[in-house]
Amino acid sequence: MVALQDLSAWLEADDPEERQIISGVRWESYDVLLNSRDRLPHRITYLDGVLELVSPSRRHERRKSIIGSLLEDYFKEKRIPYFPLGSTTFRQQNQQGGVEPDESYCLGSEKALPDLAIEVVVTSGGIDKLEVYRRLQVSEVWFFKNDRFELYCLTPEGYQLVESSRLLPHLDIALLSQSVVAPDPLEAAIAFRSAIQKP
Repeated sequence: MVALQDLSAWLEADDPEERQIISGVRWESYDVLLNSRDRLPHRITYLDGVLELVSPSRRHERRKSIIGSLLEDYFKEKRIPYFPLGSTTFRQQNQQGGVEPDESYCLGSEKALPDLAIEVVVTSGGIDKLEVYRRLQVSEVWFFKNDRFELYCLTPEGYQLVESSRLLPHLDIALLSQSVVAPDPLEAAIAFRSAIQKP
């Protein structure tokens, strides 16, 4: 019998993430691609005429779903009004940027753009997504890579790497990271919920 941890490692090893970069793409072509696609299995990012298409891996999708589930447990437990936007396409022609986060949320009230965007990074390279988010003025962007979160808060000078979230200052980011990579998602979620219920 194959152990759960061994099976996960095996599936991830045979689970490449495909990325394509196309230069010289006009905004109108990007717009047509977004409006005509029939649920392409790709996340699309656009910045200054460069288009990135990423076909997410199994590990990528698993982690983004777990992050979303845990965060929504946190919002519910702490009675934080939230509006999940998932991988909605956010774009502004005048900023020449568009992006589809892995997870995104408006907090407090629903808005045109999210307060929080989350990106799961499995492979490096590609478009500078932080620059796209800066142009869209998203308050916080969290990157989950190498089994931990990197949090960026928007300031007048651009994004600043921070240790804790300004939107969710009481959230234990280290605990969240540990829960995302735990081998058993159910047990991790139960432990996470138990921890956040403590005063």
